[in-house]
Amino acid sequence: MDRRRVLKNMGMSLGYMVATPTLLSIVQSCKSEPALTWTPEFLAQNEGSVLSKLVNLILPKTDTPSATEVQVDIFIDRFAKDVMEKEQQDFFKMSMNKFIDKALADSGKEKAEDLTAEDLEPVLASSLKYNKDQQAEMLKTINSYTKAITEGGTAELDDEVSRFAFANNLRGMTIWGYKASEYVGEEVLAYLPVPGEYVPCGDLQELTGGKAWSL
Repeated sequence: MDRRRVLKNMGMSLGYMVATPTLLSIVQSCKSEPALTWTPEFLAQNEGSVLSKLVNLILPKTDTPSATEVQVDIFIDRFAKDVMEKEQQDFFKMSMNKFIDKALADSGKEKAEDLTAEDLEPVLASSLKYNKDQQAEMLKTINSYTKAITEGGTAELDDEVSRFAFANNLRGMTIWGYKASEYVGEEVLAYLPVPGEYVPCGDLQELTGGKAWSL
C-alpha cells in the first residue's frame, strides 16, 4: 500500500493541498499518543471532548474499532493545527462553536465539556439532513463567505449554514482519518503490501472475502 500517495490524494479530494510528509508525520504521531492522556494542540480541551464524541457518532464501534480507538480525533486536531491555513482554522473553529452553541441551547447545559453523545447526536443529524439541492446552495454560500474572508473582506454566515459546514467537513475528515489509520488500512480493509496480479473485473467476494481494498 503506497500510503504516501493515498494520503496526498485523499487530502486533495477534501480540498486541501497537503505535503505528503506532513500528513505522514501526523499519522505517525497519532500512533504514539496515548488516547487517554490526549491534550488537544489546536482545539481547547472542551472542544476536544466534543470532537471525540462526534467522531464516534459518525463511526461508532461495531465489529470494527470506533473512530477514537484509532485516534481519529487526534488526527483531526493535528491536521487542523499543522495543515490548515489560518482562514481554514478560523472557519473550522467558528463553525464548530456554532454547532456547540446549538447543542448547549437544546440540551439546557452551560459547558461544552458536559455535552454527551445523546446531546450531540440530534444536532449532528439535523445538520446533515439536507437534500442535494439544499446542500449545493449552502456550499455556494460557504464558498462566497470564504472567498470574501480570504480577500480581506467581511462576511456573515447564517448559523444553520455554519453548522452544516462543520458537520459536513467533520464527516469527511473523520472518514479520511479512519481510512488513513494503520490499523484500519492493514487489519480491517483488504491489504496487499506487495501488489500482485492485476485483476480488473474480479468478484470482490472471491478476491478479498467481501472486504473493500485498503487505500
